Amino acid sequence: MSKTKAEKPLFLFLFRNPVDSPDPSPEEMEKIFGKWMEWMKSMNAKGQFVGANRLNDAGKTMRGPRGATVTDGPFVETKEMVGGYVLAAGGNLAQAVEIARGCPGLDYAIAVEVRPVEQMPPI
Repeated sequence: MSKTKAEKPLFLFLFRNPVDSPDPSPEEMEKIFGKWMEWMKSMNAKGQFVGANRLNDAGKTMRGPRGATVTDGPFVETKEMVGGYVLAAGGNLAQAVEIARGCPGLDYAIAVEVRPVEQMPPI
């Protein structure tokens, strides 16, 4: 697993949004965003927060030798779309799952996938 400067294992939290969920009003969105910021600030205060980003809905998917086939994506016909991620430092997978339980997106039908990050060898 990859380590931070503090030598803690890293975990990627992938947020999967249901594509059929209604868009919140601007007021609801502000409230939801505030909850996300509180959660990430709490993680940061505990030394668990490494970084986070929302992913834009636009993108391309490449397949085949040298990416010979390029298609638009993500596709609307999918049930879930990865909407963003948080990179967190934690002790082990069980502890990372406990950190992810605090994700406010779980209250809004967002699925959180917790994945250990494996360190690549030096280049």
